Amino acid sequence: MASKDVLAAWQKDIGFNGFYRIQYNLWEIAQLAKDEAAQNKLLANYEEVIKRISDSGGTVILDLFGTPSGLGRVLDKNSSVYNLMAYKELVKDVIRKLSCDKKYNIWYEVWNAPDLGDFFLGDKSEYLGLYKVVAEAVKELRQETKLDIPLGGPSTSAWFSNIGDNNSILFPERSLIYELIKYCSNYKLPLDFISWHAYSSDPAVEKQETIYKKTFIKLIREWLSYFNFKDDLPLIVDEWNFDASSNISPKRGKDSYVAASYIPARIKNMQEAQVDCQTYFCLEDFSGNKEMVTRNMGVFYFDSERSGSKGYAKASYNAMRMLGLLGAELLPLKFQDKFVGIIPTRSQGYFAVLVYNYIDPSAAMNYLSREIVHLGDAERKSVLNIVKSDRIDKIISGQTELSSLRLSSNTREMFGRAIELNVLAKGLAAVPRKIKLNFKGVKDTYILSRYLIDNSCSGDCSFEAKDEKEVDFSQEYVETLEMSPYSVQMLVFKKKPLPEPVVEAPPADKGPEEALKNAESE
Repeated sequence: MASKDVLAAWQKDIGFNGFYRIQYNLWEIAQLAKDEAAQNKLLANYEEVIKRISDSGGTVILDLFGTPSGLGRVLDKNSSVYNLMAYKELVKDVIRKLSCDKKYNIWYEVWNAPDLGDFFLGDKSEYLGLYKVVAEAVKELRQETKLDIPLGGPSTSAWFSNIGDNNSILFPERSLIYELIKYCSNYKLPLDFISWHAYSSDPAVEKQETIYKKTFIKLIREWLSYFNFKDDLPLIVDEWNFDASSNISPKRGKDSYVAASYIPARIKNMQEAQVDCQTYFCLEDFSGNKEMVTRNMGVFYFDSERSGSKGYAKASYNAMRMLGLLGAELLPLKFQDKFVGIIPTRSQGYFAVLVYNYIDPSAAMNYLSREIVHLGDAERKSVLNIVKSDRIDKIISGQTELSSLRLSSNTREMFGRAIELNVLAKGLAAVPRKIKLNFKGVKDTYILSRYLIDNSCSGDCSFEAKDEKEVDFSQEYVETLEMSPYSVQMLVFKKKPLPEPVVEAPPADKGPEEALKNAESE
């Protein structure tokens, strides 16, 4: 949900034919029961956006959350549900109207971040009971209408998280995702997709391995198969962004070119990790709302000092527009670099190459988070004790000699690599990189348009080619790019159209009818 000008800009520049997630606040809707006009306006706002996406060929992930007054165990919008049957009928009415009557293309998601106390005041059994009544409502509507109504969850704050349990990647089966898959199998409930949040500065977080020496994406698919679900159910990162563990980050604000360079890096890694869908959080910054929540995670921001429309695009919006210029086919490319990435694509008479230079500011710590699963129990405890203390920063920065610490050879080697990575990342974050692209196998002449995101602009940036030139591919062509830290460049090649044929004027002594006939034949 965002202001109308932001929605209009997105639709014009990018379109709504992808996956879009909307948080549908049942508590807020119910609070307006005594003000029918205000309630209808709110519902109309929801439906307007849902319809816009559905009509554009897109899919809405409608996140159902919020407990209306009188249905919860406590008087709080985040309460667990006490009156489950009333809640079931409420949700059933919503789904019937939007999916059965209006035929909007919607996937339903049960709650948002139920593992966090700020979003759900209940335990694991209460969440699973809540999922059960929503699933029963969906089953009944499917049987009644013969329509496909997808349902999923649990939309936890991380793939390994659970309710009331400070779980970690070391114990995958303690996750709410595992619990939900098992629960739905036992009770024969629909489960059509799995979703979770993943905020990180690590672009390869979806490639995280587990204690089983396989990625957690592959592990989730194995759980699905074991509990008799299709192992190709969509796995969805339903909220993600560049995150420095703060609601307001300069790297998403005045230095939003950093977050902009992170976007293609993260999406490329998600695709390689075989994540099916993702929804970036979010369209517009939070500011001035009645909940007093302020977060600068949007691709548009508010500027209270400027009059008129308050929505202005950040550099991260231009990264989204670059992704929209990619061709339909992803081309294979053998290229390995810790920080620079290349996305080559093509379509008929058109190809586009996106290049990014994103240097993870927390590269060393994220490396330790990934590698800790490969250590033994005693080694893990030793590392965790160091990470929780004030020693970790001194170790990574090289201020503390590893020889002064009592570490196993595996742990010492891991810390050594983290120190090297920290030195490398800091060095590359201060200097530009030169990337040489060699193009082979292309014929004809193309017009090359080059787009750029760098530290010269963070907000309210125009989206236009920095330069254009004609490229003759009759011979091998080389393009050299200077990639400053946290920059993105896009090369768009459009086949040069053939010149229009010249039509000679007929001789002047011919009559008008004969002249017209000759001109048409020529």
